Amino acid sequence: MLLASIILYLLLTVWVGYKASQRVKTSGDFMLAGRSLPLVLSSAALFATWFGSETVFGASSEFLKDGLIGVIEDPFGAALCLLLFGFFYARRLYQMNLLTLGDFFEVRYGKKTELIAGAFLVPSYVGYIAAQLVAMGLILNVVTGLAVWQGVLISTVVVTFYTVIGGMWAISITDFIQSIIIVVGLIVLAVVMSDKAGGWDTVMASVPADRFRFFPEGTPWGIMTWLAAWSVLGLGSIPSQDVYQRAMSSGSARTAEYSCYIAAALYLTVALLPLFISLCAQHLYANQLTGDGQLVLPRMVLEHTNIVVQILFFGSLLSAIMSTTSSAILAPAAIFSENLVRPLRSKPFTDREMLLLTRGSILLFSALATGMAMWRSNIYELVGESSILSLVSLFVPLTFGLYWRRANSAGAILSMIFGLATWLIFKNLDTEWPPLVPALAVSLIVMVLSGYLVRPKTT
Repeated sequence: MLLASIILYLLLTVWVGYKASQRVKTSGDFMLAGRSLPLVLSSAALFATWFGSETVFGASSEFLKDGLIGVIEDPFGAALCLLLFGFFYARRLYQMNLLTLGDFFEVRYGKKTELIAGAFLVPSYVGYIAAQLVAMGLILNVVTGLAVWQGVLISTVVVTFYTVIGGMWAISITDFIQSIIIVVGLIVLAVVMSDKAGGWDTVMASVPADRFRFFPEGTPWGIMTWLAAWSVLGLGSIPSQDVYQRAMSSGSARTAEYSCYIAAALYLTVALLPLFISLCAQHLYANQLTGDGQLVLPRMVLEHTNIVVQILFFGSLLSAIMSTTSSAILAPAAIFSENLVRPLRSKPFTDREMLLLTRGSILLFSALATGMAMWRSNIYELVGESSILSLVSLFVPLTFGLYWRRANSAGAILSMIFGLATWLIFKNLDTEWPPLVPALAVSLIVMVLSGYLVRPKTT
């Protein structure tokens, strides 16, 4: 019954993607859904940006291990990103009427900066997509007994198919449906698990007080580590194509801005449910919480709940992960085709050629991410690393390009290169400092110095 429901759900998703593909007429339709999404679809799409494997599997595992302070990065940092994007970025970027975030670097800094920014944007997505594929492989492993790698391959085929044919239209419509399933499934599971554990008061009373410590120790290192955790997704995902394409698919600048606020509130609220469910599981089955911490929730649900709850839980899991994965696959494909391949061709691409190129790029990045998913399996680490790459290289050039007239191409390029180089150096040093802190500082300093030492140039 459970397996049949999952198969039916996957087939339904493919069908919805196929129907959505009928709306795709141009590359703009494919990448940004024709910039026509109403508030409800835009909000659902932004809510689904990260609500995937790291939220349900990764965050709940980290929460059981380190408490609330261990999940600052996600969900709290993720919600912060949406708020900041709504406040400071959505309207300005929307009014520029660009297809990709890489186009911003061309318009603001020039073609050379566009190419370099594109080269920095693309690699960060491979690990992120891989994390989602690992999660779907884990689900199919728990439910069917298939090897994880087999589950990864099946998941890749399904998600890639409806993304290739429907693009952002398919993503937006499936996100809306999947968001409803996510919320309903997690609420039902939380109620069921809480009831089995004796209620909210009983569960909370069994949890050590330090598990809910939210603020860091008063040491400089503790404070810096805490702020760094906020920054990984909170700042690092601002210069990301998936957030950009979801917000820019809105029907207006106002819709783009307000959908960020709604999505942030919804994300933070719903993302706390897996944490509470994990506490219920720990209270009920503490002696069974062994092995891979990422599998705690699915195993508990499979072993200790009825078939209706199982269908809702695994349906919501698949919904969350598939919606995140589809957008994550489209993001690097759009950057690769629009900002890396297109500028290198002397003869302009027709719109039809760009559409074919983007679809082909989706297949390429699906294959690369599948290979990485076979190699690495820690979901939380894969997601965190992908956001850090964007933070140390692209956050400063994007922000200063929007708000500082002195920002110039030389500063943007040097900021990207020195920021990433500094992160790589500190990552391999034996130091208590989070590597992203000095990397972000160097990126900022280089940009400011270049702004005063180099004559501003915009093209």
